[in-house]
Amino acid sequence: MMTVHEVSRLTGVSIRALQYYDKIGLLPPAEYTESGYRLYDDASLERLQQILLFRELEFPLKDIRDIVSRPDFDREKALEQQIELLTLKKEHIENLIDLARGIQTTGVRPLSFEAFDTKKLEEYAAQAKASWGTTQAYREYERKSEGRTDEENRLLGGQMMDIFAEFGKIRGEDPASDAAQALVKKLQSFISEHYYTCTDDILRGLGRMYTGGGEMTANIDRSGGEGTAAFAAAAIEVYCK
Repeated sequence: MMTVHEVSRLTGVSIRALQYYDKIGLLPPAEYTESGYRLYDDASLERLQQILLFRELEFPLKDIRDIVSRPDFDREKALEQQIELLTLKKEHIENLIDLARGIQTTGVRPLSFEAFDTKKLEEYAAQAKASWGTTQAYREYERKSEGRTDEENRLLGGQMMDIFAEFGKIRGEDPASDAAQALVKKLQSFISEHYYTCTDDILRGLGRMYTGGGEMTANIDRSGGEGTAAFAAAAIEVYCK
């Protein structure tokens, strides 16, 4: 485990940035000490590498969070696309350097702006983003959410939190108990009905996100009491075995 100060020194990412990444659910620490200090494990550092690669490609933090938090996020595929995008970016920069040197030494006649063209880079970036956002589950979510009002979305979110409140009422029990397992099934059915088909693999990934810290964990614990997110995640692990 590494402290937030050690991670900051290792990566060059400021402590304030790491704290903000935690706050928005982008990079929750592996755990907190009793005094509230953030601790990061190898999995956290791997996720930070992904985040920094996306940041080099100028992806907004919200987009990065949505991408890396998906249960079906394919790290290897993302890495291949990042390499391609970084290569295109390198070629673009090299073209700009060549142009600048040409202007410095001999001048450019007639004036050329070809080196400033980023169309190829932008087109590939758009294709990559589309591939990260067009999984079957995501397409189904878009179909089911189309036409919903903000109020309807809030009501659905409240109903899901009501399920977590039920988890909270029994969080002192065994996660493998019949009551806990029935709630997992209820949660899975709710997600499938209103958002997308929630397979066991997706549900398992969601369970891990529930204990990832940040806003999501806080909201669940707020609905059911402290420890509800961890209890629900443990019950999901049993259910998905």
